[in-house]
Amino acid sequence: MLTLELVTGSGFGTLLGVQHALEPDHLAAVSTLVSEERSSYRAALLGVSWGLGHTSSLVIVGTALVLLRADLPSGVAELFEFAVALMMIALGVRAMGMATQHRAGAHVHPHDAGSVARRPPAKGRTLSRRPLMYGIVHGLAGSGALTALVVTTLPSTAARLAYLALFGLGSTLGMAVLSGMLGWPIARMGSRHAVTRGVSLLVGCVSAGLGTIKAYPQVVQFLSQP
Repeated sequence: MLTLELVTGSGFGTLLGVQHALEPDHLAAVSTLVSEERSSYRAALLGVSWGLGHTSSLVIVGTALVLLRADLPSGVAELFEFAVALMMIALGVRAMGMATQHRAGAHVHPHDAGSVARRPPAKGRTLSRRPLMYGIVHGLAGSGALTALVVTTLPSTAARLAYLALFGLGSTLGMAVLSGMLGWPIARMGSRHAVTRGVSLLVGCVSAGLGTIKAYPQVVQFLSQP
């Protein structure tokens, strides 16, 4: 009975993890990062880094809550959600700023071309570190709600922990596939600077807009307090 419980609960957790990766705030945040890539392979690695950060914070906090049979304090959960909103706004503004810089950089004089071409590329560890940190913030924001759902759905501690782990694995796989799929057309359009600038500008606007919508109720609630 316990084995059946683990299999069904964990399998369902994996599928929900994949679905979780397709939520609008995840899509917006990762799209702003993927829009900078010119390789579907590197875009997929970016998704893996995001997923690992998301899974690590989710599993660590979720496991602690499950073992302690506790809920994440509402104030802490709201703080994490607000941090996600600010992160989405920052990512959006950054993407829009890069699109504007690329547009300005398109009019480079011939004698400046050498200095632009010699600019060192971004290091791989920088690529992986940023999405890893963003994933950690997202995982912290969702850990409380997911743990509460798991505790009310599955009766045993083993099933709950397996569910959390497989949910994290599913979200990592989903984000890796999604990032690779987003990176493929962007990589094909790499030589069309106007198109890539447009993509960066679009995803930046969407990310900043969703972040603003997400943060607005909390800001209003904070300002309305006596």
